[in-house]
Amino acid sequence: MQKLHEMPTMELCRAARLMQKRRFIQCDVFSPLPTRGNGLAVVVDGEGLADEQMQTFAAWTNLAETTFILPPESSEADYKLKIFTTTREMLFAGHPTLGSCAAWLHSGGKAKQQGLVKQECGIGIVDIDISNKPFAFVAPPTQIRTMQDESLQAILQALDISPGQVVRNAILENGPVWHAIQLESAEQVLALDALRVKWPEFKAIGMIGAHDAGHECDYEVRMLAPSSGMSEDPITGSLNSALAHWLQSNDLLEEPLKIAQGTKINRHGRVAIRPQGSDIFIGGDTHIVIDGHVFL
Repeated sequence: MQKLHEMPTMELCRAARLMQKRRFIQCDVFSPLPTRGNGLAVVVDGEGLADEQMQTFAAWTNLAETTFILPPESSEADYKLKIFTTTREMLFAGHPTLGSCAAWLHSGGKAKQQGLVKQECGIGIVDIDISNKPFAFVAPPTQIRTMQDESLQAILQALDISPGQVVRNAILENGPVWHAIQLESAEQVLALDALRVKWPEFKAIGMIGAHDAGHECDYEVRMLAPSSGMSEDPITGSLNSALAHWLQSNDLLEEPLKIAQGTKINRHGRVAIRPQGSDIFIGGDTHIVIDGHVFL
């Protein structure tokens, strides 16, 4: 396919005339307060767009993620979702999952099964419980591996973390790959300077620390050095999903938890983690902020 920047002017004008009017929604995810969570752009009817067109539009929105809803390929799924950052496609991400589900329902989507939406994406089928609010998706399986000491020491040195502050560490993979480190306290997590780590020298770093008893939230989470070019991601559902499995593997997830994220960058992120049988549900509020159309 000929790339847009290679087209002569006449062909670009023709391409512009062929653009279709498509339903477009911007929503705010993982916060009870609209515009204090993580913004998401959703092209509700993305059928017919090439991956290059999707990537170009995602770069233009300049949000952490932009999604495109397509007809499902699996007979089990309600829709198929493609997820893009400003620079690349992702197999799975948390706030795009919840936000896209809310946008699809807001636009008239009807689930095949009452109270449950099945989303097809790069990692397979993700179940989303819509029987109650806030909506919650089932955290996908997470591989937990030992972090190489060289990687750990590089992160500790860059962020000026004392080894004595580290409770545990691991590599977590649930589509994205996370270098996860638990510190002794939420205060230590909030004291970190995100500008000290840069992509691509450092991949996605997930930090977690417990709040004191009596605090509104159980843990504080931060995601540093994201590929989207920001110094810190506001609220990260996929990271919280991986951390939930990690906590469970260490017998630290027997009751529901409330996670705070985005505090350091003036966001009010709240992620609900709920163990239920063999599943872990990751939930949070979604607010429709912009509802209209885009020409693509």
